[in-house]
Amino acid sequence: MNNWQKSDSQIQVKFLTKQEKYAVPDTPFYVPHNVTPAGLNELLNQLLCEGASDSKNKKFQFSFLINDEILHSNLAEYIAENNISSEHDICIEYIEATPAPEPLDCLEHDDWVSAVHMSSEWILSGCYDNSLHIWSGESKHKHLLSCTSHSGPIKGVSWIQMWINENGNSMASFVSVSQDQTALLWEWNIDENVAKPIFVYRGHERSINCVHAKPSESVFVTGGWDCTLKIWLTDFNAINNEEELSAKRHKRDRINAPLTQVPKSTLQGHKEAISTVQWTEDNDIMSASWDHTIKLWDAEYGGIKTEIVGNKSIFNAHYSHLNHLIITCSADRHIRLYDSKSSEGSIVKKIFSSHKEWVQSVRWSTTAEHLFVSGSFDNDLKLWDIRSCNTPLFDLLGHEDKILCCDWSKPELIISGSADRTLRLYSVK
Repeated sequence: MNNWQKSDSQIQVKFLTKQEKYAVPDTPFYVPHNVTPAGLNELLNQLLCEGASDSKNKKFQFSFLINDEILHSNLAEYIAENNISSEHDICIEYIEATPAPEPLDCLEHDDWVSAVHMSSEWILSGCYDNSLHIWSGESKHKHLLSCTSHSGPIKGVSWIQMWINENGNSMASFVSVSQDQTALLWEWNIDENVAKPIFVYRGHERSINCVHAKPSESVFVTGGWDCTLKIWLTDFNAINNEEELSAKRHKRDRINAPLTQVPKSTLQGHKEAISTVQWTEDNDIMSASWDHTIKLWDAEYGGIKTEIVGNKSIFNAHYSHLNHLIITCSADRHIRLYDSKSSEGSIVKKIFSSHKEWVQSVRWSTTAEHLFVSGSFDNDLKLWDIRSCNTPLFDLLGHEDKILCCDWSKPELIISGSADRTLRLYSVK
């Protein structure tokens, strides 16, 4: 430890961790005042080597937090910027560092990729040339199928469910929404690799911007330029009578066209275009709009439970089921964090700044409560930790034009779609 005692200016620190396998003695250590995270990492690895024989040949990577904020600068700069007294021990928490995602694949399309959603096994993408595409979610991500029934650019897609039909075939359903003011419910026969729209949903008076299917249930919600949210039922809930269901299926097959469905209910309250809809907890819906607001709705009764008022048009938003926080993005290049359960609904909890152009898409990790990704018109996809506001963990490079959508539904895979006509995939360890 002598090499940590050569500096004339030293600071006394204590190391703490919640990860017991990396615990070191909680006694104070003297470190140089200008020690960097890399230097702290070297010191911790020395301590771990001294404390356990099975760690001698291992090199661990850690992130360091002071007051629940990740340290990026040297210690002296951080202390000065945050007015922290160095007269007492400075407690530094350390956690296992998030590994850098690795570029995995690039899936080429014929036009701008404007929508993407991944299930456990497949990737669904939508384009500005009105087409939908299904890709294998495993190994080489093979293109499986193209679907064309919309008459306008695709703005949103969402997987619904899987089942086995009466013939023993594996089936999947998904929904797509478009600037043509319609939503389409698709049935995909996986074994025969054939997909067709079985219902067309009409009711929006302008372009439909977003869609989200409620997991494991036959209901989905849409939001559009007409400022309304609409809740729709799929085939399985819309028709309870088996004879009526059989008759409708026969009619649909006979005319070889999707049957029209109307909304179950319409939720009104936004004053401008709706950019995001998402099922949150139980029977609640979160929506975000260009009118600067986030609204949480009771889907059963149609009322607004909570309203969060911002000061910018919201281009995209996402709710985390892990931490119950909402992230939003706007044209001012910033990402904002809100607590949906806070009584101080109008106060932004944190602002994340690094993008150089407006931010179009944000998505939480489904397994790591502190992590999210953002895609911007500056062509960059960034991986963030909410404990680091001004410095993203990683820039995920590769796109040559603005990013229009991203998804992190599968924990080990981040996906982004761009005006460069590609989907890019990044592996997460």
